[in-house]
Amino acid sequence: MSSTAAHRSQVLGLYRSLLHHSSKFAAYNFRDYAVRRTRDAFHAAKNESDPEKIKALIQNAQSQLEVVKRQSLISQLYGGEKLVLETPQHQRILGRKH
Repeated sequence: MSSTAAHRSQVLGLYRSLLHHSSKFAAYNFRDYAVRRTRDAFHAAKNESDPEKIKALIQNAQSQLEVVKRQSLISQLYGGEKLVLETPQHQRILGRKH
């Protein structure tokens, strides 16, 4: 496997993990922010070709994954009531799965 293919699979795995753990936040605003931030960060770096910069971005993503895992767990322990936006009726209006 080439270095580029190895980086690609590692980056895709990090992306999936970040999205997965970001979606576990109990609070809607934190959950939405974490998912949006993950997508924006990966989208901004998708055309990076410098190997050193790619390595630094991967390390940063790994540290962010650890933070998101920890914070989403804490969020689940101390989660509050759901917002009106999160009700099944509102999700159908927005066209999202519930």
